[in-house]
Amino acid sequence: MRNSIMAWIRTVPEEEWQEGPLSDLFPKVVDPKYGKVDHIMGVHSLNPEGLKAHLGVYTSAMSGTETLPKMEREMIALIVSLENRCHY
Repeated sequence: MRNSIMAWIRTVPEEEWQEGPLSDLFPKVVDPKYGKVDHIMGVHSLNPEGLKAHLGVYTSAMSGTETLPKMEREMIALIVSLENRCHY
């Protein structure tokens, strides 16, 4: 059985993202339905350039192409996460 304790990573609280270097990134990473930033993006909040790079890689990897539509990419990501027992 895997240990269920998660590592703790210090982040900038979302209410502080409205000003400073995170303000431009907030609208790009906030979940429009829930108004929250996913943890996987929030862990980069102390390093806005790292967050920007992560967002670029994610956007590139997940945008659809002629041969592999976005929905299929999302499905592959879901199956890989489930197989890896990843909760997000």
